[in-house]
Amino acid sequence: MNTANQTSMPAISFDADAMLVAKLIQDLQHEQTALVSADMATIEKLVDNRAELLQALGEAANQRYVALAAAGFEGNETGMEKWLKLRSSQGTDRAWMDFQQQLAQAKELNRLNGLLINKHFQRNQERLDVLQGKSSGSTQLYGKNGQAHAANSSRTSFSV
Repeated sequence: MNTANQTSMPAISFDADAMLVAKLIQDLQHEQTALVSADMATIEKLVDNRAELLQALGEAANQRYVALAAAGFEGNETGMEKWLKLRSSQGTDRAWMDFQQQLAQAKELNRLNGLLINKHFQRNQERLDVLQGKSSGSTQLYGKNGQAHAANSSRTSFSV
């Protein structure tokens, strides 16, 4: 490869991706705190910011893929892995592993936040049902073994 082609090729890097994922993790942590305290104003702001952050993350990944393709690799994570193998250095390898760990952390935070959102949704649905006079038809009671038992309103006795 000649020097002219090397200077016209975009640099292959995941620095921008890593910086954006770090911001995403921070954002997800703030969201989790807001979800626990039911701070809806903060949650709304975070959701708006998240859309921009995810778009920027997608653009950074696409730029990395374009650079990989220009260098003769697949423009995807498989190509990135192959590029890393050829360009292996302790610093680059460590940075890539750190980046992958950050991605895993962001996915887990997002999963946990989804669980918290679902809990809020269920609680709100139960409250709406009570306000609307709806009943689920059976009440959940727990026996000594911790197993749930449905208490039927037509039945006056049950074992606990």
